[in-house]
Amino acid sequence: MYLLAATIFAAALLIGLYSWFSSHERKDAGVTGRNSYFKEKEQTFVPGSSLPKPDPLVKFDIETATARNFVYANKTVRYPYYQTMAHQPMHVNHWIEIDKEYRWYLDEKARVIREQGKVVIDSLPDNDEACGELLLELVDYLPKRYPTLFTREGPDGIVNLVTGEHHVSLGNRKGVDALLVVSRLVQDDFLMGREREDGKIYLVGGLIAFPGFYLLSETINKPLEVLHRPVPHFNEKLLMSVERTLKRFQPDQPFERSSWMIADDRNLFWHNIASAPPDPNIHPKDLWLRIDHQTFRKLPRTNAIIFGVHPIMRRIEDLADSPLVPTLLEKVHLETDDTLLTYKGTHKYHDILLPYLRELTESQVERGLIREEDDVRSFRELLRERGMQVPWRQSTLSVPTESEMRLSVTAKD
Repeated sequence: MYLLAATIFAAALLIGLYSWFSSHERKDAGVTGRNSYFKEKEQTFVPGSSLPKPDPLVKFDIETATARNFVYANKTVRYPYYQTMAHQPMHVNHWIEIDKEYRWYLDEKARVIREQGKVVIDSLPDNDEACGELLLELVDYLPKRYPTLFTREGPDGIVNLVTGEHHVSLGNRKGVDALLVVSRLVQDDFLMGREREDGKIYLVGGLIAFPGFYLLSETINKPLEVLHRPVPHFNEKLLMSVERTLKRFQPDQPFERSSWMIADDRNLFWHNIASAPPDPNIHPKDLWLRIDHQTFRKLPRTNAIIFGVHPIMRRIEDLADSPLVPTLLEKVHLETDDTLLTYKGTHKYHDILLPYLRELTESQVERGLIREEDDVRSFRELLRERGMQVPWRQSTLSVPTESEMRLSVTAKD
């Protein structure tokens, strides 16, 4: 289980190795270098905020909104595929992303918390204050970024206009009480870390309703050294650098990255594939590419390390119109180091997925989306060169796939 537990928390914390962070500039549209982006640092921030004010989405439509396509953003999937940080400074606008699946996520999160309790939501005493600070950060941020979805109520309250819920007098909320309110505001999970007197960083609590294949209850109160033991060479080569960087990065230096896995169902709490191979009768189009958008912040008052995780699910069929992406996934599965592939559990679905990826590639060639000689390493540049838009197709999680419905009927019979 520690192998499973380490996969997200451990792998994500690898991105602490960003020594270049303070000396390089991001050139993406809308984001300038660190010095200009954080020029507001010297200004006085309102209580509960440690970042510049985000740009308000005044015409945001939750019925049609989609998350960024992280197949293209953050270099989530790449070839050749190997262990790397693949991280970048995070623009304040990207801390919390809300999409059309918002209601489903909140309802599903409430169900998981109700059924699992401390397995998915917990806080140790040295983390309780940080839970309250995280809540107030969200109370401050959400109405600024999403004014059509949230409004402030009183000095420390917030109204969720989507759910109709009023959350008031939040200034004194701590621990799990604060995290329960968090669970009614955003789709993200949050893992929370802290440096203790022994100089090590521990997982000290969080709201982790959608881990997919590990449990908060089995990882809480463990230092990074223990969480990373199953990761080949991590403790020997990376642990000291990661801990040093996580101790030193500041509240005005948020960063982000993404990770991926293949899942066989919509159960974000615990995918079937975490425990067993997928049903052999599942159609490969109904497998899911799960991408976890991961954000890192340090809270200014409690100095807690906040690791946000927003899982975004795309059916493999959704990749049919993404030029070269099926080819990319096939090559990653065929040519990556076996140790890493075993660590990711690819052997469980390898024989189901790969033939279908080849079919999608052949279809793209026939339709003229790609040429056989196109370099898979340049799949992002290909869109720009040919004047194509980033594909935005995102299957809904509120409706079972054809395979799920068929397997459900078979199980009843």
